[in-house]
Amino acid sequence: MPKKLGLPSAVAVCMGLIVATSCLVSLGQGIGLSGSGFILPLMVVMVLNGFVAMSFAELHQTMPRCNGGIGQYTYVGLGPWTSIVSNVSAYIIMMVFASATEVTMCGGVLNSLFPAVNPIVFSLGILAALFAINLFGVDIFAKVQLVTVGLLIFSMAALGVIGFFGLGAGTPVSAAEIAANPPPIQGAAGLLGLSALAFYLFIGVEFVIPVANDMKNPKRNVLLAMLITLVILCAVQGMLGMGMMRYVPLNVLRESGMPHMEFATNMLGNTGKIWMAVVSALASISSINTILPSTGKVLQGMAEESLVPAFFKKTTKYNAAWPGMLLLFAIIAMMLITGYVNSTGLINMLLAGSCFWLTSYILVHLTAIALRRRYPNIKRNKWLMLGELPQIIGIIGCAYMIWNISSDPTDRMMIFKTFGILLGLLAVYAAVWVGVVKKGKLFKPEYVGRMNIRK
Repeated sequence: MPKKLGLPSAVAVCMGLIVATSCLVSLGQGIGLSGSGFILPLMVVMVLNGFVAMSFAELHQTMPRCNGGIGQYTYVGLGPWTSIVSNVSAYIIMMVFASATEVTMCGGVLNSLFPAVNPIVFSLGILAALFAINLFGVDIFAKVQLVTVGLLIFSMAALGVIGFFGLGAGTPVSAAEIAANPPPIQGAAGLLGLSALAFYLFIGVEFVIPVANDMKNPKRNVLLAMLITLVILCAVQGMLGMGMMRYVPLNVLRESGMPHMEFATNMLGNTGKIWMAVVSALASISSINTILPSTGKVLQGMAEESLVPAFFKKTTKYNAAWPGMLLLFAIIAMMLITGYVNSTGLINMLLAGSCFWLTSYILVHLTAIALRRRYPNIKRNKWLMLGELPQIIGIIGCAYMIWNISSDPTDRMMIFKTFGILLGLLAVYAAVWVGVVKKGKLFKPEYVGRMNIRK
């Protein structure tokens, strides 16, 4: 029988998706735009994601046997159409593009160390290896994740300490240069406008939910793992960002496509370049190793509620939801082979996907409120009962970040158009599946008692 995940493994799952190479890039860009002021949006987003964690934890306690995450929760709160739209958009569409980007970056980093090997070979090899590993279930997944995330967080913290205290072999940026190159974004209003950029550094903390049934004491550890993760990442990334500012001019950070590599090279020379390359590879591996099994579990949970074909309910003898993992593997492999992942339009697709994810967070908060009012007698832990204020603040914060998804008005409108088109297509699919194929009512909530509620 597979072993249960302890709290350290649960924290590793939470961090696995969040700490990605793209997050290191976003951190460098945020520091380049606002200098030390970027700490403010980092802390604001940490709190907003803490509210998201509270809503997820409450919904998990209400429906402890559900492993489909937001899809099953919104099915009970807001109906099947909303369930399909929220789940597929945030946890399938977004994950496809995020995974493809991460594994491509990992291949590129390894290619810089071993130029004789084509980066696509590295990318496909890593993707195939992680797919094979996760077919053996949560136990082997946890071992890989603990080692990867442990090395990753240690390296990030060490690089942050070296940079923050000026202990590197390189020459720190002079006070005169800092004064001559002030950050373009200052003031509370401008800094809060960077919340959407800071959001990328915390996105996905709830990915522990699909594996909650494999955890020890999930009633306590689900929320605790998410909150611990948020605090650790805010501290580590804040220190790492300050280190970047000490060794790299702000204009270089905001204009570079790989600001984290600029930082490591300027601080420690070729040693720093190799070290950060290893960190980037670990970040990508950690992300993919989290996304594959979690997405499989999400689709399995949706299949159990007849929201997607029943095929996705199949598992290996190790309880690994292989059909969802196989689908993700096939799509990403196709994108790598065709070269679509290198498309210039992919960045806007990722940002549009972030709009979907934020929209899903809004739906999670609304679901938590709806179930409190519809089922007021369900027992809930007292430390979750702070009224509806966390949910209301969370909804407003997510809506604000969607509106500020890009500081460039032209890019923002392009992202909104992409978001609208994808949402429209997904909405049509959900309506056809629920209304025509399943002959159900689009917005009729599922009875919460059928979802194994804890009374």
